[in-house]
Amino acid sequence: MTGTRIRVLLAEDEELIREALAGLLERESDIEVVATAADGRQAIDRALAYRPDVAVVDLQMPVVDGIGVVTELGRALPACAGVILTGHGRPHVLRRALTSGARGFLAKGAPGTALADVVRRVHEGHRYVDPILAADALTAPPSPLTPREREVLAVALEDRPIREVARTVFLSPGTVRNHLAAITHKLGAGSRAEAYHIARDNGWI
Repeated sequence: MTGTRIRVLLAEDEELIREALAGLLERESDIEVVATAADGRQAIDRALAYRPDVAVVDLQMPVVDGIGVVTELGRALPACAGVILTGHGRPHVLRRALTSGARGFLAKGAPGTALADVVRRVHEGHRYVDPILAADALTAPPSPLTPREREVLAVALEDRPIREVARTVFLSPGTVRNHLAAITHKLGAGSRAEAYHIARDNGWI
């Protein structure tokens, strides 16, 4: 309805950033910050209480991360459009964010007016993805790991005992060792822990 302000919930665990973003949005005559939250669980609870039009959530928050918040609000409050802010624009994070139902994905380093513009866009039913992050996602290399290798590494983590991993994935300890050796070689890593971090940072597990 003409003249109605866009109601926004802002979730960010760092107080100074949260206050700065709230101040930027409140300068806009058509936007109202109706609630703020310092962690993901609080964001979900306050969204259900205040029923905002748009939820702007930081990707990395305590208790429940930004993608978890957007996913939950998609089920519980489908009319609320989610926007994810991140200081870490890795391509796999973008893919996860869009899969979660987020309508907007914006880097924290974007110009101050960009957030308000994204809030308006998603409120109107559009999507917005930071163009640099989108370009990175399109050119990201595919995973060199097989589905079984991804499963083994995801269970093995950095240092989980081999026998425990073997029981979990229903393989022999020797087969698990072979998979981990192949994974480490494929990723050019010096250790299982390094391989795990490489795979995780690239979104392959």
